Amino acid sequence: MSHTTAGAPGTPRRYFHSLWLLSARDLRVRYATSVLGYLWSVLDPLVMSAIYWFVFTQVFHRGQVGEQPYIVFLITALLPWVWFNTAVGEFTRAFKKDARLIRSTAIPRSIWVVRVILTKGLEFTFAIPVLVLFAVFAGAQANWSLLLFPVAMIWQTVLLFGLGLLVAPLCVLWSDLERTTALILRALFYISPIIYGFKDLPHELHFLGALNPLSGIFMLYRVGLFPGQWQPEPVIIGAVVTVVFLALGLLTFRSLERDVLKEL
Repeated sequence: MSHTTAGAPGTPRRYFHSLWLLSARDLRVRYATSVLGYLWSVLDPLVMSAIYWFVFTQVFHRGQVGEQPYIVFLITALLPWVWFNTAVGEFTRAFKKDARLIRSTAIPRSIWVVRVILTKGLEFTFAIPVLVLFAVFAGAQANWSLLLFPVAMIWQTVLLFGLGLLVAPLCVLWSDLERTTALILRALFYISPIIYGFKDLPHELHFLGALNPLSGIFMLYRVGLFPGQWQPEPVIIGAVVTVVFLALGLLTFRSLERDVLKEL
C-alpha cells in the first residue's frame, strides 16, 4: 500500500484510511453470508417496536405515556438505542477480538473503538429511511426541530467514544466486566425514555433521569416529530455528563493502554 493512497504512518490520513478499511471489513463480514443483508440492521428495532406497540396499545392501556402515533414515537428512540446497545456490547470485545492485529500494527489503538462506533453508526444511518416511511404513513408531523436530529447523532457519537475508551480497556483487564456491562445495558433500556418520554417521569425523578445522557439524546431525536417532548433540563445536564464520560474515557485509555497491550 503506497503512502499516496493511505498517507504516511502517524498521519490523520493514514488513521482514517485504516479506520475505513476496518469498518468496511466488518460490514462485509456481517452481511456476506446473510440473505437479508441490510434488513438485519432494521429488523431488530422494528420487531421490538411492534411488540411494545402491541403490548401498550392493544393489550394494556398505556394512558398518557408517549405520544401518537406511538409506533413512530417508539422507533425514533429504538433505532438509536440499538446503535448504542450494540456498540457498547462490541466495546467489551473490541480488543480481544483483534488481539493479534492490535499487537502487530502501529496504528493508534483508539481506532478499534472508533471502528465500532462508525460501523454501528452506519447501520443506524441505513435504518433512517425506515423511520421516514413510518412517519409519513402514520401521519407524524415534522417541524423545524428536525434539524436537531444530526445534532443528536453527533452527541451520541461523542458519548459512545468516551464510553468506548473507558469500557474497552477495562474489559481486557477484568473479564467479568463484559457480563456486568450486559446487565447494565438491560437495566439502562428500562430507565431510559424509550417506551415512554422524559416528561412522563414523575417530577421528583427528573434530575435523576436527566443524569442519563440518553434522555437528552433521545429527546433531540424525537422533538422534530414530537415538539411537546422538548425540555431543556435533560439536554443541559446530559451534555455535561457526556463531557465527563469523554474526559474519564480519555484518561482511562491513556493510563491503561500499556497494560492492555501486555495482557493481549
